[in-house]
Amino acid sequence: MMKEMKPVLIAQRLSKSFPNGSGDLVAIENVSFSLMPQEFLCVVGPSGCGKTTLLKLLAGLLEPTRGEIFIEGQLHSRPRRRIGFVFQEANLMPWRTVHDNIALPLELQGISIEEIEQRTQTLIQLVGLETFEDNLPRDLSGGMAQRVAIARALIHNPDILLLDEPFGALDALTRERMGSELMRIWSARKVTVIMVTHSISEAVLLSDRIIVLSSRPGTVRLDTPNNLPRPRQLEMTHTQAFGDLAHQVRQAIA
Repeated sequence: MMKEMKPVLIAQRLSKSFPNGSGDLVAIENVSFSLMPQEFLCVVGPSGCGKTTLLKLLAGLLEPTRGEIFIEGQLHSRPRRRIGFVFQEANLMPWRTVHDNIALPLELQGISIEEIEQRTQTLIQLVGLETFEDNLPRDLSGGMAQRVAIARALIHNPDILLLDEPFGALDALTRERMGSELMRIWSARKVTVIMVTHSISEAVLLSDRIIVLSSRPGTVRLDTPNNLPRPRQLEMTHTQAFGDLAHQVRQAIA
């Protein structure tokens, strides 16, 4: 018999409040969902609805005011190497080359030079930066810098990759290319992904499933599978099935 697949992550009734001058600001409220291994989940919603707060809770960077998070059945409350995080900005160290930025997490772990080099070169090839490994961040385009950030987040082989609007600062054409690159990288690594995005078309193109959060405080308005066939190309955005799912997501945000 095939072993039944269990969720890699479970979020139960998550709420997060922040104190301010006139009481508590509630960012998200009663958010629950689960995530299967190798699933690609996109989270969309209006600005200020708590999407980034939710990612930081899942990363262990914030503690929930109420609710619990479980990773493979264990209560999760602190950062761990099994979770990679890519922020809205690449946040590269300007004095380190592409190679050395990607290698940094392994250096901090005290891994051998030989293993660092092997794993770093593998990631450089995966994200398509073979001819730029000696460049400094100032010499990179925005898309290339985000490739470095993604490679750095993957270098320690995380089980879950959290992406906070990673292409939000890019122009439309570069954003489309980076979406295609992310699909290629995910197909090669098959890591479990949760990605926050403001782009409905990006969410529909990339995801296996889409969660829509309401206006603040963010609650789950829609949790729907994305059954569009893979592999996906940009041309799919012109199909009826793509448009129907995008419309469903848009209606949930409105």
